[in-house]
Amino acid sequence: MQLLRILQSQGFGARRACRELILAGHVQVNGRVVEDPEAECDTAALTLTLDGQDWRYREKVYLALHKPAGFECSRQAQHHPSVFGLLPAPLLERGVQPVGRLDQDSTGLLLLSDDGAFIHRYTSPKKEIGKTYRVVCKHPVSETQIAALLDGVLLRDEPAPIAARACARVSENVIDLGIAEGKYHQVKRMLAAAGNRVESLCRTRVGGYSLPSDLGAGQWRYLEDADLARLAESA
Repeated sequence: MQLLRILQSQGFGARRACRELILAGHVQVNGRVVEDPEAECDTAALTLTLDGQDWRYREKVYLALHKPAGFECSRQAQHHPSVFGLLPAPLLERGVQPVGRLDQDSTGLLLLSDDGAFIHRYTSPKKEIGKTYRVVCKHPVSETQIAALLDGVLLRDEPAPIAARACARVSENVIDLGIAEGKYHQVKRMLAAAGNRVESLCRTRVGGYSLPSDLGAGQWRYLEDADLARLAESA
C-alpha cells in the first residue's frame, strides 16, 4: 500500500496534510525516514513514527478505556467533558465510536472501535453480551433483594420482568451484578425496582474481558488478539 494511503487510513489527516508530513521528512517507516508519498510499504508488522511517537499499523482499532466519572460518551457532549477528549487525535480522526455507553456518573470499562461489525456484535440486544457491574448501594442489600434481582424485576415500560444473570454480594452495601440486555439505566432501574438505590456504578467486565487492574481512570489501551479472544469467550 502507498505510504500516503497508509497515513490517511491511520488517522493522520486528509490527503494533502499527509503528503506534506511525508515530504517534510516527519514520517519514518520501521525506523527509516521515507519522503516519497507513493512509496509502497508492506503493512504487515509496520510501525510508523511521527515526530518521535510510534504507531503500529492497524487495519481496525479496538480500545479499552477506563471511563472516569463526569464524562459523557458523546462527541457532542452537552453538560460534561467528552470521553473522546481522553483519546489522541489520530484515533478520533479514524472515527472510533463507543461500543455501548456509560452514564456520565458511571465509571469503568468502555470499549471503542472503528469496526462497524464489531460494534454491532457487542451492542445488538440479540447477541445478549454479558456485562458485569460493581454496584455500591445506598442501603444494605438484603437476601430478598438479591433473590428478586435473580428472579426478575418489572421495570416501567417493559412488558416482562428482567432478571440478572448473576448477583454476588461483595460487602453489606456492594454487589457484583451481571446483566445481558443493556437497556437504558438498566442497573439503576433494577436496583430501584428491588427496593434499593445505586450510589455508584462501575462496569468491570464485558463478555470475557475484564477491566485491567493497571488501567487507571482516564487511561486507554489497544485490545490485542488475546484480549479480543477473551472478550468473545463469554459473549
